[in-house]
Amino acid sequence: MGGILLIPALVVLGGLPIHEAAATALFSFLFTGLLGTWLFHRRGSIDWRLTVPVCVGAVLFSYLGAMASSRVDARLLALIIALLIVFAGVYILLPARRGGANQHGYRDAKHSALLLGVGAASGFGSGLSGAGGPLFSVPLMLVLGFAPLATIGASQVLQIVAAVFGTIGNLQFGSIDFVTAAWITVFELAGVIAGSRAAHAVRVTVLRRMAAGLCVIVGVYMLVRSL
Repeated sequence: MGGILLIPALVVLGGLPIHEAAATALFSFLFTGLLGTWLFHRRGSIDWRLTVPVCVGAVLFSYLGAMASSRVDARLLALIIALLIVFAGVYILLPARRGGANQHGYRDAKHSALLLGVGAASGFGSGLSGAGGPLFSVPLMLVLGFAPLATIGASQVLQIVAAVFGTIGNLQFGSIDFVTAAWITVFELAGVIAGSRAAHAVRVTVLRRMAAGLCVIVGVYMLVRSL
């Protein structure tokens, strides 16, 4: 979920308008998603029965989210992104459901429909905000009781789908700074490698607190700045 830092950084440090910052960030997540997927897959940390329905649900809605983003006022978009980040952090801090950490995978068709919904919501949110699919899918799947490591693994693949179809929408309805994207992607890839190792080495409770703290701090900063 570290991609949430990128949009405020591009706005504050890079001087990009919020719409262009969101579109540029989302495009760069294509490459971090590819690397993250490979790193998690080789460790056997991606449950494809969970991942495929989530990604299918995100295909159309990532594009629709990018289209909606182009029609939203810049200040309102910044507020939406800030509130989503804070909401995600607070949600992760809530106590896990009883036995939720032990649930892993596919059960039945009804379960697949639930995962499709997660993908649709995550894809739309990603296309709208540029924050990347994991910002939405990780909190949703944790609250629904999926194991954190399996959730993070699925989010890597989702990131690819959301970035591809969201970028298609942004190319049609918005703008992307490809030069900036090239520079930041190099450093993002280094961060993905470090983050993947941490995800497999750190305790589940610590992972939840780290992700939640990051969301709350960045979200509150964006909210105050926007207001």
